Amino acid sequence: MTDEELSPARFGTAFKAFMDAVLDQAAPPTSPLLDRIRTHLGADLTARPVIAEEFDPFEQPNVQVALDAYLQVDGRQATAVGIGVSNKRFMAISLSDLVGGGATFGRSGPAEGPVDYVNFRLDGDRVLSCVHFGLFLIRDGEARIVAFVAGPSDVGPHSRLRVEVMAGRREDAEAFLAELRENMRRLNVYRGHVISLSPGQLGMGRQPLVAFHALPRVARDDIVLPDGLLERIERHTVVFAEQADRLLAAGRSLKRGLLLYGLPGTGKTLTVMYLIGRMPGRTTILATGLGMGLLQPIAHLARTLAPSMVVLEDVDLVAEERGHPFQRSSPLLFELLNEMDGLRDDCDVIFVLTTNRPDILEPALAARPGRIDLAVELPLPDAAGRRRLLELYARGLVLRDVDLDAIVERTEGVTPAYVKELLRKAALLAASDGPEVVVTGRHLDAAIAELNEGGRLAQRILGFRPSAESFGQPRPSPVQQTPRPTGFPIGGSGSEGQPSHLGS
Repeated sequence: MTDEELSPARFGTAFKAFMDAVLDQAAPPTSPLLDRIRTHLGADLTARPVIAEEFDPFEQPNVQVALDAYLQVDGRQATAVGIGVSNKRFMAISLSDLVGGGATFGRSGPAEGPVDYVNFRLDGDRVLSCVHFGLFLIRDGEARIVAFVAGPSDVGPHSRLRVEVMAGRREDAEAFLAELRENMRRLNVYRGHVISLSPGQLGMGRQPLVAFHALPRVARDDIVLPDGLLERIERHTVVFAEQADRLLAAGRSLKRGLLLYGLPGTGKTLTVMYLIGRMPGRTTILATGLGMGLLQPIAHLARTLAPSMVVLEDVDLVAEERGHPFQRSSPLLFELLNEMDGLRDDCDVIFVLTTNRPDILEPALAARPGRIDLAVELPLPDAAGRRRLLELYARGLVLRDVDLDAIVERTEGVTPAYVKELLRKAALLAASDGPEVVVTGRHLDAAIAELNEGGRLAQRILGFRPSAESFGQPRPSPVQQTPRPTGFPIGGSGSEGQPSHLGS
């Protein structure tokens, strides 16, 4: 044999041909997982169609409770199977990829692995464990179904939850998804609760996250407003909701809008909290801060969970009037207008908007019936209101040597938030003086002095607008009040407030 016949090139070619012949004679690799799916369906996997639906990430608990309800029906059986593949949470693996094999799973095909779960915290201390990546082999009478659940990817472009279904008969797959959707609507975990949406962080920046809120209950006596004003607000919300069926039968639209406006600390948030407590079965969706950028999913939730209420605090941040100098039209404004207009007349959704600056609101939002049907101003309290506020926030305290008439006079021009802080600070000073918390006129004087030292910052935070004469100073020019917007059906006057934020 010559050196040319023993060359590495010729030897390599011959060895490769030999190995190919060995592989052709060997039994093809099998996947126990694919064999299990094939046996379950009793059909050629490549000939079965796959039907898929996608959901927002915050719908994952609803998909889980809907799936649980589906599997609890008598006569149905299911086995959960995991899939063993590296980095599966970061890959957009589909059911078609799974049954078709492919480079992702290697020559031997997909293998079984653990079922992946993720915990969702719901209202109270409830935690719901949701399948994040796994298969369900389902038997329902003669129907054989394979359901693949793939949660949203932690990073990357695939940010939605997918449920993909394959069945021996296409109609069985379609019936499974239809029942899943109905169960999601019927058993929605957010219904009847106070929730808020916010953008995710880091890799989940585009995925809205839902948080539950347990708000303190506000009694009617805690709302200090002039006679008839709270009744108008209740009539537009609480009473309207109680008569919704009769009004709908009479051809009245159920969607409605309420605007509460006034200086900071005059009671807009507290009034909203009171309304939430008066309608405990109604889902409330809070939209504040960055959550304002999620108007589309918020409106979708409101329609799905009706009867519902959407609360947009400080709506002027996204609904400033178009045409102001150096101000561009916000795309969120158009989105808000579209979502409010897009509600069906039989959709029982209340939009409650609050603002400190009604004068800059877009007239297309604020002055058009069907969007805002009632606008109510919550101004500063008069003398009778301030006395009621002092009595309200002094509950539980022992007052001694206190001239309430003098305090009422000295607090002219303040907000309810200021009165609340005044009593809190006076109680703290009294607690520092001895074992018993007895608030005297001296403590109130000291509290007023401390609050007055805050200057303009205190004015902004607490709505501090006292007359200078109350502090022994010459009266300055009147404080400029927030102008009333034109075209509004203005409500009465009155106030009661709390400086806290709804979502806190």
